[in-house]
Amino acid sequence: MSQSEINSDVLQNIPVTISVEVGRTSLKIRDLMRLTQGSVVELDRLAGEPLDLLVNNTLVAQGEVVLVNDRYGVRLTSVIPTVDRVKNL
Repeated sequence: MSQSEINSDVLQNIPVTISVEVGRTSLKIRDLMRLTQGSVVELDRLAGEPLDLLVNNTLVAQGEVVLVNDRYGVRLTSVIPTVDRVKNL
């Protein structure tokens, strides 16, 4: 087994954290402190826009919300090319 094959095997077994981002916003601390149950925070995305799929806080794909056995899932609608994904991780 070559060194690159060993490195590839090691890399492929490293766990990563995946998160899905609906949108972002920024608040002043005073507004953050006023948030209570029932407060609504407006985000920077329009309804129906794709969600961002992030791996270790790096964008790797975009998609749309789906239901899978009563759980949320994401159907990927666009994926960043593998070379770029690996480079950015």
